[in-house]
Amino acid sequence: MTFRILSPRYRKRRGAAIVEAALVLPIFFVVVLGIIEFGRAFMISQVLQNAAREGCRKAVTGSYTSAQVVTDMKSQLTAAGVNAANLTTSIIVTVDPSNPAVANNEVANATTKDLVAVTISIPFSKVQLIPAKYLGAKTLTAKSSMRHE
Repeated sequence: MTFRILSPRYRKRRGAAIVEAALVLPIFFVVVLGIIEFGRAFMISQVLQNAAREGCRKAVTGSYTSAQVVTDMKSQLTAAGVNAANLTTSIIVTVDPSNPAVANNEVANATTKDLVAVTISIPFSKVQLIPAKYLGAKTLTAKSSMRHE
């Protein structure tokens, strides 16, 4: 077994790798955690958009009430891992000028050509994985609108 004796030039640089790692690793971890949080935000946005589209699709069929549509959207989001207690939902029925008025924005009373708009929103602070301030104040919102069949 042979031992190499380090020359004085290499002995002075023995701690350089540790110092470089101490400087680079915190920045690297912040970037990786930021990527994870932005990915989570996009995933939750897609889940909200899918729930809004499905809720709107059900609302325009005439077979559901507004309460049933909201319940279905919340159960879909709960199945995707989103806490439905933090959701804000709204269903707005815009009456077509050729149709009689709809009472109280109830989708069960909508008639053909009425526009049904569904909006779902949730504060990102309620769904984030890592408590951070850069996305915590944002609200994720999804909207979908379709004409009643």
